[in-house]
Amino acid sequence: MSRIISIHSFRGGTGKSNTTANLSTILAMRGLRVGVVDTDIASPGIHVLFGLQEEDMGHSLNDYLYGKCDIGETAHDVTANLGGNISGQVFLIPSSIKAGEIARFLREGYDVGLLNDGFHELLDALNLDVLMIDTHPGLNEETLLSIAISDALAIILRPDQQDYQGTSVTVEVARKLDVPRMLLIVNKLPAMFNPQEVKTQVERTYNCEVAAVLPHSDEMMALMSAGIFVLHYPDHPIAKELRRVAERLMA
Repeated sequence: MSRIISIHSFRGGTGKSNTTANLSTILAMRGLRVGVVDTDIASPGIHVLFGLQEEDMGHSLNDYLYGKCDIGETAHDVTANLGGNISGQVFLIPSSIKAGEIARFLREGYDVGLLNDGFHELLDALNLDVLMIDTHPGLNEETLLSIAISDALAIILRPDQQDYQGTSVTVEVARKLDVPRMLLIVNKLPAMFNPQEVKTQVERTYNCEVAAVLPHSDEMMALMSAGIFVLHYPDHPIAKELRRVAERLMA
């Protein structure tokens, strides 16, 4: 049975898109057909991680939302771009990176109901095992929809007081929306902190499972979004933790 998983953060800069791309790749390496939707229309970026260039983008999510194409036409098979041992497939539904398209979205918005329809159409049109939604940071109508229809939700936060406060609101909203499975991922933890102590503190604060505490990584920074971390550094502690997160999201 197909599964919808949303990856969310209350603030930008948490590593949400990077986490989404890596988890999607891990699932595809296990033979699954994975769709990835970039719903951060105001500041799209996950296409860079999957090696999809602007000239190769064709139709985008924006085109579907404004009635220019069917949702299936926005899907780009990026499996070959990944390299590595990928026995499944990854289909990316990117948002447009054209300034005019972003400006139109900011000016006019779009029918969120279309997005809901599109998610379910993608599952059938691409025969997906998993649909991963890379959400827009914060809480808005689109984010609430994504959370509400998800079978699992991963909320990413940094060890930062602003992140802690915003995550508290997100967790409360997700509980009211009855998300079947909710996990927290603490990202970019400085080396001076004890990961187990942070895990215990965060779980106690939110009464929610922390699936992983990921350290700050120079290797991740040096990669500069030029590829998928788990493929470049499969034996890195972060890669091992992300594989465990993927298992928990699919459990």
